[in-house]
Amino acid sequence: MENLESIAEGIRRDLTARDEAREKMLPLCRDAIRYCSQAIRAIHRQELSVAVDNLSAAGDLVRQAETAITAFPELGNAGLVRDAQKELVEGHITLSLVSGNDLPKPGDLHVEGATYLNGLGEAVGEVRRYVLDSMRHGDLSRCEELLGVMDDIYSVLVTMDYPDALTGGLRRTTDMVRGVLERTRSDLTLAIQQKALQEKMAEFEQRFDK
Repeated sequence: MENLESIAEGIRRDLTARDEAREKMLPLCRDAIRYCSQAIRAIHRQELSVAVDNLSAAGDLVRQAETAITAFPELGNAGLVRDAQKELVEGHITLSLVSGNDLPKPGDLHVEGATYLNGLGEAVGEVRRYVLDSMRHGDLSRCEELLGVMDDIYSVLVTMDYPDALTGGLRRTTDMVRGVLERTRSDLTLAIQQKALQEKMAEFEQRFDK
C-alpha cells in the first residue's frame, strides 16, 4: 500500500489534464455551432458572403477544439465536438446547394464519413426551408432542381446500411430526410398546379378582355 498515494496522484494529474482539455474544448464548440447557425440564417437571407465568413470562423473554432483535445482522442467522441462538426458540414453543404456549387468533400471539412453523412442529411431540412421560401415568393425556377438534389441525397443515405454505432445514428437522419422529401414534393406539386391554374386563368381573362 506504500505506493497508493503515488498512484492516486498520477491519476489526479491525468484527470486534471483531461478536464482542462475538455473545458477548453467546450466553449470553442459552442461558438462554432453559433457561427454555423448564423451562417444558415444568412443563407436564407441571401447574404452568401456573410455565410462564408461565418462558416470560415466556425471551421477555425472546430479545428481549435480538436487541437485542444489532441492528447485525449476519446474526448473527440464527445457529443459537442461531433455536433459542431456536423453543424459545420450542414452549413457548407447548404451553401453549396443553394449556390449551385459542387459539394465539399469530407476531407475538405476535416470530418469523418459518418459525420459528413449526418450533416448532409440535416442540410436537406434547410434546403426544404429554402424551397418553401422561394415558393412563397412565387419563384419556382430552382425548386424542382433542388427537389431532385434532395432526392439524390436520400438515395445515397438509404444505401448506407451500417450499424448506428458506426454511422452515428444515420438511420434516424435518413428517416427524417424521407419525411422532408415527401412533404416537399407534395408542397411543390401543389404550388406548380396552382401556378399553372393561375396562368390559365390569366390567359382566359386576356382573351375575354379582347
